[in-house]
Amino acid sequence: MTPSIAYAISAVGAFLGLSFAARARRTTGFFRWQWQALAALALGGMAVWAMHFVAMLGFTIPGTPLRYDGLLTAVSGVIPIVVAALALQLVLRTTTAVRVLASGLLLGVGIVAMHHVGVAAMNLHGTLHHDPFTVALSAVIAVVAATVALWCAVQLSGPTATVLASLVLAGAVTATHYTSMAGTHVVPADFTPVAAPDGAKAWDLLLPVITGLFVLLLICSLFLLLGDDEYERGNRSPRRATEEREAGETYTPRHGVPVVPRPGDDVWTRRR
Repeated sequence: MTPSIAYAISAVGAFLGLSFAARARRTTGFFRWQWQALAALALGGMAVWAMHFVAMLGFTIPGTPLRYDGLLTAVSGVIPIVVAALALQLVLRTTTAVRVLASGLLLGVGIVAMHHVGVAAMNLHGTLHHDPFTVALSAVIAVVAATVALWCAVQLSGPTATVLASLVLAGAVTATHYTSMAGTHVVPADFTPVAAPDGAKAWDLLLPVITGLFVLLLICSLFLLLGDDEYERGNRSPRRATEEREAGETYTPRHGVPVVPRPGDDVWTRRR
């Protein structure tokens, strides 16, 4: 159940992030920064970190309670957002194969760093050990997934292509998490614990996470409902605006001939 919920959250975040990135690619100035910020928040905060946190709810150790360090958990959430913003900034302004590969490597490293910082936020009675092979494999999956995501952000357009790319990206991000966790082993403590480790329970952190996701989805939905037209108006060239104004000076009725207004027909024109 938990993997399915984590995958769904990652798919929604990937769809929003790719949609915002596509709009950032088509705009300039303030609106580009706005769409880039939303894309980074959706990709890094929702498609990556929220998926990781929800997936960790299904991770248990028999006989050992788990607690989470609040500061490290917050840091693990900031890392993918910042890295996603830097990667988008690198690839959206000038799109080349080298930039796509470099930004994919950057974002992939950010995903791996987020995962291990999030795992380090766990407090337990015992010691965590990571298998080098699975860690390396998960890093490769993360870099490939990030590169594919950024390539989709600069190449694909249309809702169908975005949905398909989001499903693929969510699968890759989820595979990164579970591949790394498959190589994580816990060596129990050599003493009998009398109390739970320091930190907060996972379910205590779930409420703010759900609240944050709800607010993020609401904000993103409102921005998506605004449509492209409102933002394209602020990015029209003077020549395009003049052509649209001139085209509107001639009115063609559905049943009749074109009506061209005369200077004297203007109510603001002084009659001699």
